[in-house]
Amino acid sequence: MLQSFDSLLPVFAIIVLGVILRRKLVTDPALWLGAERLAYWVLFPALLAKTLINADLKTGQTGTLATMMVVAIIIYGFLILALKPLLVRGLGMSLPAYSTIYQVSTRWHGFIALAIVEKLYGDAGISLVAVALAVMVPIVNIQNVTIVTVLLSDQKPSILRLTKSVFINPMILGSCIGLVINLLSIPIYQPVLTTLDILGNGALGVGLVLVGTGLRLRAALKPSRDVWVGVILKLIVFPVFIIGFAMMFGLTGDALAVATICASVPTAMNGYLLAKELGGDAPLYAAVVTVQTVVSFVTIPLFLSLVN
Repeated sequence: MLQSFDSLLPVFAIIVLGVILRRKLVTDPALWLGAERLAYWVLFPALLAKTLINADLKTGQTGTLATMMVVAIIIYGFLILALKPLLVRGLGMSLPAYSTIYQVSTRWHGFIALAIVEKLYGDAGISLVAVALAVMVPIVNIQNVTIVTVLLSDQKPSILRLTKSVFINPMILGSCIGLVINLLSIPIYQPVLTTLDILGNGALGVGLVLVGTGLRLRAALKPSRDVWVGVILKLIVFPVFIIGFAMMFGLTGDALAVATICASVPTAMNGYLLAKELGGDAPLYAAVVTVQTVVSFVTIPLFLSLVN
């Protein structure tokens, strides 16, 4: 566990740096919003595209990992739905709060997962994470948009809206472009690959700093019961669930470790805007993500040491 902890320390140190920069040096929210858009629309798609273009996808456990992730994510989403009577009626949780708990239990932070995997497993690991992103992001987005809209909106989500939310996602676009080029063996002009490489090199550092700037420390100083529900479901239940499925599918080695990391990272902040727009509990979302990020500093090395 100590070795995993040491390997993850730089990742969390950069997140802490983001917190400090936001509070002390760069206090204008507009500047961070611009950096978020740059990372989301340019840097990370370039990293995913470049990695998948160069990846060896025809060997190893890539296909098994993708299949396992699809099956596990769908089933886990239904399990969280099945908890609704217990949380809403049993614990007295409001529907807006439950919709937020659903989001923070099923979403995952690709920025953090990519940074950890790159540190521990290099390009081969990033290829596996990129495949996981390609299959998980569409499913998770469809699940969350549908559930939150059905719970909180008078209007049912249209097929067009769901399709648009998936296919305009830059992470998916970058992954799909890389996959298509790789699988069809399409030749790429070398300066184009070099450009993608330069952009991708800046993605992980910028992404981790942005994780820190997005945390809401005040909202998490006194975590409520609902906050801890979101933390336990995402950082304890979800990793155990994914590890169990991974072992059932026969994943081993790096593929098992990457699946574990993807399951163990905290929730991404992109669901915060969905909660805000549709009447969910946005402050609860911010508080849960902040506490998850702190707690994951311990739980990620723990689960990695278990699977190793």
